[in-house]
Amino acid sequence: MKVSRRHFLHLTAGAAALPAVPRFAWAQTYPSRPVRIVVGFAPGGGTDLIARVMGQWLSERLGQQFVIENRPGAGTNIATETVARAQPDGYTLLLLITSGVINATVYEKLKFNVVRDIAPVASLSRETSVMVVNPPVPTKTVPEFIAHAKANPGKINMASSGNGTLAHVTGELFKMMTGIDLVHVPYRGGAPALTDMLGGQVQVMFSSLSSAIEYIRSGQLRALGVTAATRSDALPGTPAIAESVPGYEASAFYGVGAPRDTPAEIIDKLNKEINAGLADPKLRTRLAEIGGHVVLAGSPGDFGKLIADESDKWAKVVKFAGVRAE
Repeated sequence: MKVSRRHFLHLTAGAAALPAVPRFAWAQTYPSRPVRIVVGFAPGGGTDLIARVMGQWLSERLGQQFVIENRPGAGTNIATETVARAQPDGYTLLLLITSGVINATVYEKLKFNVVRDIAPVASLSRETSVMVVNPPVPTKTVPEFIAHAKANPGKINMASSGNGTLAHVTGELFKMMTGIDLVHVPYRGGAPALTDMLGGQVQVMFSSLSSAIEYIRSGQLRALGVTAATRSDALPGTPAIAESVPGYEASAFYGVGAPRDTPAEIIDKLNKEINAGLADPKLRTRLAEIGGHVVLAGSPGDFGKLIADESDKWAKVVKFAGVRAE
């Protein structure tokens, strides 16, 4: 079921119109027991670490444990469905990332709709990716690469961490906006894709900055541009792709969601505490250390608009590229 942006914003606003008195009393004592934050990846990765950093902050601020529950699989769909089906009482939260909205178009028969079934609580951060090539590729800038690709249509292999992943659709967006023809080569994760990049089996990749930065610093890979709208402090000498391809932007977002119909008072309480954490210098530094994350604070409505915007954006790219789940 496709949910329009207008319908989504209506649902978000409608939550505030539900009976307030008993819900307000409930929110006053929240949380009175441990809260779980469901993460769609295995322990130890960057997404898991973000959840643990924020979970520790919330535990200290609210006096109850915020426990990370890892539910990897199906491109975060297992985790999202777990939360979508949970009781809307504030005791089950989701670490929602960009793949959650990409999947809405990539997967045809999901049992949930992320825009409809997950209430926005708070945005956390954005993380840029970086367009890298291996040294034999005879280009040092984005314009040079575009010219090279147009002169060699269908002869340049583009690696990704899997079909329908952010790395994949970020490359497809670049293809769509430049009119070039790259051959997509999906891998089972970013690590094997980067291994083949280093070995020369594939020539270009739109990798997360945290995964590629050491290879860039060592000269094993060449960075042509970052995918955020502006340059990254982690690679200040590398231009944004948007400097050559106006309007291009493809950074990952991270945020917290809850089952729909979660009381607005609980959502507002969590949003307030999360934003307090994002304003804390130590927590901001920790997020930056995890992978160059830029803090993205705001209201539940701000995060809801971001989710709606990203859903619309990536739906167009997925349809353009004909991406389907394997």
